[in-house]
Amino acid sequence: MAQSKKLSPLQLELLKIYSMNHTEEDLLEIKRMLGRYFARKLRHKVDKSVKAKGITQQDLDHWIGGK
Repeated sequence: MAQSKKLSPLQLELLKIYSMNHTEEDLLEIKRMLGRYFARKLRHKVDKSVKAKGITQQDLDHWIGGK
């Protein structure tokens, strides 16, 4: 038997938002806002890790086959 999982507080809030009668334009903007929010959070974590590990731009360029 499959185990059911409860929705997280974030998922519940998103359901409330999406259950309202929004235009397609509104929904697209909400998706963009969420994308920007999570991209900023990820970028902050990456920057923090890069700084903590002493990774340089030269290291990053080398890893991706650049300079």
